Amino acid sequence: MVLGSSTRNPAKGSFSKSNSLRLPSNANSKYGGSGEGRSLPHIWNLLMALRRELTAKVMNLMLELKKVGEDDPRRVIHSLKVALAITLVSAFYYVKPLYNGFGSSAIWAVFTTILVSEFSVGATIGKGLNRGLATLLGGLLGLGCYYIANLISTGDILEPILLGTIIFLITAGVTYMRFLPQIKARYDYGLLVFILTLCLVSVSSYRSNEIIEIAKKRVITILAGGLISLLVCIFVYPVWSGDDLHKLVSQNIEKLGNFLEGFGDEYFETLENGESNKSFMEEYKSVLNSKQAEESLANFARWEPCHGPFTYRHAWQQYPKIGSISRLCAYRIDALNGFLNSTNTPSKIRSKIQEPCIKMSTETGKALKELAVAIQQMIPPSAADSHIAKSKIASMNLKSILNNSRLWEDTTNLFEAIPIMTVASLLVDLVSCTEKLAESIQELSTLAKFKNIISDSKVAPENLNCLLHHQEEAPVTLNCDESGPHHVITINLQPSTNLSHAGSS
Repeated sequence: MVLGSSTRNPAKGSFSKSNSLRLPSNANSKYGGSGEGRSLPHIWNLLMALRRELTAKVMNLMLELKKVGEDDPRRVIHSLKVALAITLVSAFYYVKPLYNGFGSSAIWAVFTTILVSEFSVGATIGKGLNRGLATLLGGLLGLGCYYIANLISTGDILEPILLGTIIFLITAGVTYMRFLPQIKARYDYGLLVFILTLCLVSVSSYRSNEIIEIAKKRVITILAGGLISLLVCIFVYPVWSGDDLHKLVSQNIEKLGNFLEGFGDEYFETLENGESNKSFMEEYKSVLNSKQAEESLANFARWEPCHGPFTYRHAWQQYPKIGSISRLCAYRIDALNGFLNSTNTPSKIRSKIQEPCIKMSTETGKALKELAVAIQQMIPPSAADSHIAKSKIASMNLKSILNNSRLWEDTTNLFEAIPIMTVASLLVDLVSCTEKLAESIQELSTLAKFKNIISDSKVAPENLNCLLHHQEEAPVTLNCDESGPHHVITINLQPSTNLSHAGSS
C-alpha cells in the first residue's frame, strides 16, 4: 500500500505522485479492515491450546487420585466413613425434635465430627478424648471464673478486670505447658480446645444471661459428635495404628536384611554369569525417613483398645527404640551402597578379606530377616542367634587377617585400600548394630509376652510335655506312651542340640 501527495500536471492533464510512503504488509491489521479476520484463527488456537492444557491437568489429577487409592485402598474407605459420620450427625438439624432441643448449638456436633475424624482408630480416639475432656473442663472452669469474678467484684469496673486477669494467667500457664514434649505429643490438641472453650465461656458470660444453658447445649452436642465419630471409626472397617506400626517396623528390618544378604556377592562380584539384581539395593532408603511415621503411629497406638494379638497396655513404647536402632543400621547400609562401584583395590587385600566380608554380610542379613519374622509372628527372636554368632566369628576372623602385617607387604599405595577397608569396618559395625537390635527385640518379646513356639511336626504334644519335665537330664529317652507309635528324642545339653528320631514298633 502506498500513500503520498499528488499534483496535477496541466500539460498532460494527469496526476504525478510525489513523496510516496510504503507501509508494511501487516498495516491493515493495525488499522482495522481485514486484520480482524486474520486474528480470529490466532484466538482459536489459543483457546484450543488452553483446552488441551486443562484436559492434561485433569487427567494427571485423576491418575494421581487413582494411584492414591491403589497404594492404600483404606483411604477410599476412610473417605466414605467420614461422609457417613457427618451424615449421621446432621440429624441434629434434620430431625425437628433434636433441633428444637439444641437449636443453633447443633452445628457444634458437625464441627466436632469434621475435626475429630482421623484415619486410624487411635488418632480418632486421641482427638475425641482430647476435645471432649478439654471442652468439659474448659466450660466448667470458664463458668467458675465468671462466678468468682462476679462474687469478688463490687462494681462494673472491677469485674472485667478480675475476669481478664484470671483468663490471662490460666491461658499463659496452659500455653507454656504445650512446650513440654510429653504433653505436646499426646495432649496438644486438647490444650488448644481447653483455651478456646475457656475464653468462649468466660468472655461471653459477661454479656449473656443464659450462659449456663448455652454451655450445656454446646458440651452435649460436642460430646455427641465425638461419640458418633468414634463409633463409626471403630465399628466400620477400623484401621488400627498398632497394626500399621507393627508391620512398618518388621518390614523395615526385612528391607535391611535383603540388602545385606546380597551385598557381599554384589560388591565382590561373585554372582554366577554376572547376574545382578539391584532392586533390593533401593528398598532400604525408605527406612532412613521412617522416624516421624513410627513416632506418630506409636503415639496413636497408645490410645487404642485391645485388638487382635495386642493387649491394651502393649509395649508400644519399645517400637520407636527398635526403629531407632534400625535407622542406625540403615545409615551404615547407605554408606555401604556408595562403595558398590569402587572396585579399584589391591587384589591381594581383596582376595584375603573377601570370604569373611561375604560371610558377615550374608549372616547379618539372615539375622535381620529372622528378627523381622520374629516381630511379624510375635515370637522370641532366638532363631537369629545362630546367624549373629556366625557373623561375629567372621568379624573376628576379619580382624585377625587385618592385623597380619604380611597383608600389607606388597601394598605400595595404602590409599587404594581405603575403600575396601571402609567397607570392612562398616560390616563390623553392622554386626554390632544387629546384635543391639536383637537385644531390643528380645526386650519387646519379654514386655509383650511373645509366645515361644516349638515347631517340630514329628513330635506329639504329649511327648513335648514329657520333654519339658526331663530337660535337665542328659541324655533323656522319652517313652511316655508304651502303646502305639512313639518317638525317641535324645537331648544333649550342648550349644547344638541333636535330635534323633527313631522308628516305632
